[in-house]
Amino acid sequence: MKKTVLIVEDEKAILDILTLNLTIAGYDTICAQDGKEGLALALSEKPDLILLDVMLPYLDGFSLCKQFRAQDKLTPIIMLTAREEERDMVFGLELGADDYMTKPFSVRELLARVQTNIRRGDTAPEGAPSRNRVDLGRFTLDQERSQIYKDDQPVDLTQREYDLFRCLTAQPGRVVSREALMQEVWRYDYFGDVRAVDVAVCRLREKIEDDAAHPEYIITKRGAGYYFNTDLE
Repeated sequence: MKKTVLIVEDEKAILDILTLNLTIAGYDTICAQDGKEGLALALSEKPDLILLDVMLPYLDGFSLCKQFRAQDKLTPIIMLTAREEERDMVFGLELGADDYMTKPFSVRELLARVQTNIRRGDTAPEGAPSRNRVDLGRFTLDQERSQIYKDDQPVDLTQREYDLFRCLTAQPGRVVSREALMQEVWRYDYFGDVRAVDVAVCRLREKIEDDAAHPEYIITKRGAGYYFNTDLE
């Protein structure tokens, strides 16, 4: 079944290029040229991924991302921006974007990021027994459904957050550097600031920790990276 990408971009030339290349790559596309229309389509059409420009008429990309994330925690969002200021990148990630690209960008690289960010693989049918579960104390990692559970309750994670959790728990107690996380979790040649990893970790902590301000499970090793704590009773 084809995946659907919503493109929210007000520059017609860029919109046409993205639509053409995504179609050639095998995706269905939905298009919007302003933020209000983009938000309405994002909520009504339930695309598999959103390509979201920052500078949009009526409703900017940051505001759209924030409003959409209030209702949908899972759909991947890649922000497109002509700005190169670091604070804009970090701000977008903090609002819930999964990735960002700075214009001008390579179409080939964008397609790679679309493929990476869209939830991969078919999950096991709901209600069917899973044969690939990993017990991690209060957490269970169900690798067939790309789902984690805390105290037997499902936790809603984006694909990026799930991959980050899976990577950190693959060898509990082992420190994983930010650079290694970018290679393993982002899964392509990523030239962004490694602080994107810090933002993703903060978002994951908000969903799995009892108190994100005082994490017990995902621990920072100063100057080295992160590790999953196994010393809790």
